[in-house]
Amino acid sequence: MLRVEVIYWLIGAFLLVAAAMDVRARRWSNAAFWAILAVPFLAGDSILAAAHDGVRWPAQAMGGGLVALGVLAARGAMRRHEDDSASAQKRRAAAQRLGNRLFAPALAIPLATVAIVLAAPYLRWNATPLLDPAQATLIALGLACIVALAIGLRITRAPFAESLREGRRLLDTLGWAALLPMVLATLGSVFASTGVGDAIAGIVGAVIPADNRLACLAAFAFGMVVFTVIMGNAFAAFPVMMAGVGLPLLVLRHHADPAVLGAIGMLTGYCGTLLTPMAANFNIVPAVLLELPDQYGVIRAQWPTALMLLAVNFVLMWMLVFR
Repeated sequence: MLRVEVIYWLIGAFLLVAAAMDVRARRWSNAAFWAILAVPFLAGDSILAAAHDGVRWPAQAMGGGLVALGVLAARGAMRRHEDDSASAQKRRAAAQRLGNRLFAPALAIPLATVAIVLAAPYLRWNATPLLDPAQATLIALGLACIVALAIGLRITRAPFAESLREGRRLLDTLGWAALLPMVLATLGSVFASTGVGDAIAGIVGAVIPADNRLACLAAFAFGMVVFTVIMGNAFAAFPVMMAGVGLPLLVLRHHADPAVLGAIGMLTGYCGTLLTPMAANFNIVPAVLLELPDQYGVIRAQWPTALMLLAVNFVLMWMLVFR
């Protein structure tokens, strides 16, 4: 049975290759950053197993590694990859030659992911599933990335080593921002498990009239935006706001439709995604990849759309959620 840990091992192996390439290029801080980051991908299971057996030092050492990652990022010691003019011209010429075929690998990832997820229940060997059913979506995404890599190599006719070099160049270009989406993805579960939702419910109950459903709806909508701005991820903000305001005040007290509230509430949270640098995948990474002179240029272009979308979503919720 293929488990998601195999995908993690592949990611860890690539990070070690990137670290080795940075060592050869004398980018010591970059190499240290990627090498430390590779450890939880390669040895995460062993660290967790040791912690369950009462052996704490591997987890403590990994905690020290995470502190080191923060220090390396905060010091600004990581250097971006600088292209020479010949390499840049070569890539531009290749892009013009390949044209729209360059989009094939990117489009293959979602298509292959959906296809593998749908086929997963039927992929068996002697009644044993080939993909771990508990992590089928993540495994499918990892396999889809491998498929996309194969398609990209086929289209460009580049050697496999070139994909490793370009991957390392992309990592060095992104720097510490490549780690931000992984960190932000954990915030929702951390906030929910630490009782942030209950604290928000207490604050909202003390500040706004709980019997006024318009006030409760406004608290939910604007809370989704604010927490998404803080967390950078509407998926992380949703369980916090739903536990703190959505369920106790809107659904249970004012009998709001949970399906409509959840659907439009998530879309309202995405308005915050358009407004925050914490949403690195959407707002910071594109600016870095496109080498925009203003790293917040994407946000400056998006904020009018975000505010208009927020107003429309709030009106839709008010019209539909209490029907």
